Amino acid sequence: MNIMEEMLQAAIPPSRATYNNLISACGSSGNWREALKICKKMTENGVGPDLVTHNIVLSALKSGNQYSKALAYFELMKEKKTCLDTITLNIVIQCLVKLGQFGKAVNLFNSMRDKRSECRSDVITFTSIIHAYSVCGQIDNCKAVFDMMLAEGLKPNIVSYNALLGAYASHGMHVKALAIFNLLKRSGLRPDVVSYTSLLNAYGRSGHPEKAREVFDLMKRNSWKPNKVSYNALIDAYGSAGMLTEAVNVLHEMETDGFQSDIVSISTLLAACGRCGQIVQIDSILSAAKSRGIELNTVAYNSAIGSYINFGEYDKALNLFKLMRESNIKPNSVTFNILISGFCKMGKYDESLKFFDEMMKLHIPATREVYSSVICAYSKQGQLNEAESIFVMMRQNGCLPDVVTYTAMIHAYSAAGSWEKAWEVFQDMETNDIQLDPIACSSLMEAFNRGCQPSRVLQLAELMKEKNIPFNSSALYGIIFACSMLGDWKSASEMVKYMEPSALVSLGQSNHLLRFLGRSGKIEAMMKIFYKILASGAKVSSSTYFILLKNLLASGKWRKYIEVLQWMEDAGIQPSARLYWNVFPHACKNSDTEYTVLIQDKIKKLKDKVG
Repeated sequence: MNIMEEMLQAAIPPSRATYNNLISACGSSGNWREALKICKKMTENGVGPDLVTHNIVLSALKSGNQYSKALAYFELMKEKKTCLDTITLNIVIQCLVKLGQFGKAVNLFNSMRDKRSECRSDVITFTSIIHAYSVCGQIDNCKAVFDMMLAEGLKPNIVSYNALLGAYASHGMHVKALAIFNLLKRSGLRPDVVSYTSLLNAYGRSGHPEKAREVFDLMKRNSWKPNKVSYNALIDAYGSAGMLTEAVNVLHEMETDGFQSDIVSISTLLAACGRCGQIVQIDSILSAAKSRGIELNTVAYNSAIGSYINFGEYDKALNLFKLMRESNIKPNSVTFNILISGFCKMGKYDESLKFFDEMMKLHIPATREVYSSVICAYSKQGQLNEAESIFVMMRQNGCLPDVVTYTAMIHAYSAAGSWEKAWEVFQDMETNDIQLDPIACSSLMEAFNRGCQPSRVLQLAELMKEKNIPFNSSALYGIIFACSMLGDWKSASEMVKYMEPSALVSLGQSNHLLRFLGRSGKIEAMMKIFYKILASGAKVSSSTYFILLKNLLASGKWRKYIEVLQWMEDAGIQPSARLYWNVFPHACKNSDTEYTVLIQDKIKKLKDKVG
């Protein structure tokens, strides 16, 4: 600008190249407003802008995060029939991606690949589209575009490789990320800090913090100095794995190496506190942020509030939320989702709904998670009409329900005893191509069983098999309960093979299943379930043993009956003399001297014990 002033004072007329250089300088420094002023002055002075000028202005607007203005400027260029080139369209594609208009970006990319197009796509174009697909989570398309670039004879640069590497890293796909990292090296390029950080991030997001540390150390050995993003990625790798001590150590290492910790570091550590169960550290980290002059932003507050809620520290979470409002930090949908769902899980439904009302007053758009939590809160309080209203409001506001929301409504109708409505919701879910899951199916089974519709439960079980939906414990017990109502021991026995030891969580449900199989004469299936209960490590009560003993004796399996009596003793449950007397006639009838002597000995010891 000074040099320009000297030119004018010396009566040297600026040329188009002079103006272009000046506009470029303003754009590079982020001063997009000044860039536009100079472009206007340039026209007024009779030096019309050319394509280079327009591209420099577009670039200045992009650098200044003025993406909508850049697109508006592009429309003006088209109206004036300005000849466009690849640089122009690349900038436009990048702005569209920043604004989340991925479809338009891809359409423009496809038009550039048309053989008749004068603006052919180059490496920058392909790299921008890889980034676009990465942002919207279409990772397979990222690789497809990368392969397309190679097929068209273009040589990817380090930015192209890093874009694909970053796409895999963002989803924790460490195997594919490593493959691209190695491909980068084989192509003759040298990985840079971004490459190493992306690979590190891939390992961190896939639960391999040790591998992430190896990549971090490798970066240093290869003469690259990690930047703040690298350190934060390593902090996140340890924090996500619940290794808070190691995460804090990296923070100290980062500060020792001359990098000031920032809000990203603090937010990551706060989230880690919730994962590894160290509530004391939340207060310490908040104090550390304050002492370093780091002001918490919305993300940091969300992490801390979420961690407090995970520990059941609702008063602290509430106080922190009040501090957030007093500090003029705007809560977002994530903040309210944490509060609404957290208070709902603890049965504080009134408080949960108050947060929803506050959210609506602040005109914060509710997410699916928020709507689902609110439906759940109303359902738990028996307010079915209100739950239905929220479901309708959700759709009217353009927020399409997902499987969680539909399941919340199925639960609501089930609790209200309306299996017909629950069934309608389930059908609506299928019509809208919502992916069914075990929780949605088991919720509908519960509604059917409450409504005395056992046949529908078994039909739903067949649908789950057809769609390869795994049976969870609730679904299995729902099926068993339906079988017991129908007296269908065959279907019940078939369900036993799907049961894992870890699925047997309810004593009442386990006993119900054992009793049903025993009464049906399926002693072998009954014993298999009992073995799985033992394998799960669950504590077996005397009521469970009594069910086994009764059915074993009724089926004539008296030797197994005596064996179970011994298991009771081994488990610390002393069988009564009556239980031994019950089996004594069977041993005598079969002239089994060994067992009769054993039973008599057991009875004698019990009599001696009680005097």
